[in-house]
Amino acid sequence: MPILLKYNNFMNKKYPRDMIGYGADKIKVVWPNNAKLALQIVLNYEEGAENSVLHGDKHSETFLSEIIGAQPIKGRHMSMESLYEYGSKRGFWRLHELFQKKKIPLTIFGVAMALERNPEVCKAIKESNYEVACHGWRWIDYQNISKSVEKKHMVLAIKTIKKIFGHRPLGWYTGRCSPNTRDLVMNEGGFAYDSDSYNDDLPYFEKKNNKKQLIVPYTLDNNDMRFATNQGFNSGDQFYNYLKDSFDVLYKEGETNPKMMSVGLHCRIVGKPGRLKSLERFLDYVLQHKDVWICKRIDIAKHWIKNYSNI
Repeated sequence: MPILLKYNNFMNKKYPRDMIGYGADKIKVVWPNNAKLALQIVLNYEEGAENSVLHGDKHSETFLSEIIGAQPIKGRHMSMESLYEYGSKRGFWRLHELFQKKKIPLTIFGVAMALERNPEVCKAIKESNYEVACHGWRWIDYQNISKSVEKKHMVLAIKTIKKIFGHRPLGWYTGRCSPNTRDLVMNEGGFAYDSDSYNDDLPYFEKKNNKKQLIVPYTLDNNDMRFATNQGFNSGDQFYNYLKDSFDVLYKEGETNPKMMSVGLHCRIVGKPGRLKSLERFLDYVLQHKDVWICKRIDIAKHWIKNYSNI
């Protein structure tokens, strides 16, 4: 087959990815009180659900810890376990105190197994009226896990969170998702939004098989995880400046085309004393600005569903 003909046949096939989105700011967004920017902060609660032989896994966790490039151990990795335990034993409480002091709403991306292991954290989440979005049953990589097992984990996660908090989660975020995750979320049918996406600064609807799912994109750059990855942040100043620059650009754009900004946090990472101060500086900077809607992800989802469902 000639190369050109092969190319044409390939390009004529239906492409499953959307490379266009809203294009050149075709959509005019109006946030509550005409805010220039919707700011949403996520605290991931994962500690106690990571890879561990104690959880039936073949090896220890290797991802997002102070040990960058950690190798899997076919047994208990005591240092890795203790680094994760810091998040649940100390990091969460330091962050919780900060957000309570600043009166800033939070969305918790809660891994169900991890939440079930810490009733005191769950009690604090309930009393503070944080949103709990489901971060799966386990905090593991689902890329090569079968669709049937992933579905079972999703069902168990929803059931567990409902048991703990008295109502089902309305948001979903796997993180290390699979090609099947979006279909499973859409077929489950009870999620107001899915956040396994990083491809826009605005929510959007994904349509498939006569179903429509709201996507509220998340972030891996405005995220403290970069303290624990190669070529990431190595000081609080870097984290603060990056968040500030992101905020400044989006706030300026909001004069004509309002967007949303997400910030991702982890108990075991920014919950460390040497990093918390940079987060506090950023929050204080944000609070100096008018026309910013600081909200939960479910607030953004409900606003979008109410006002932009026909897009």
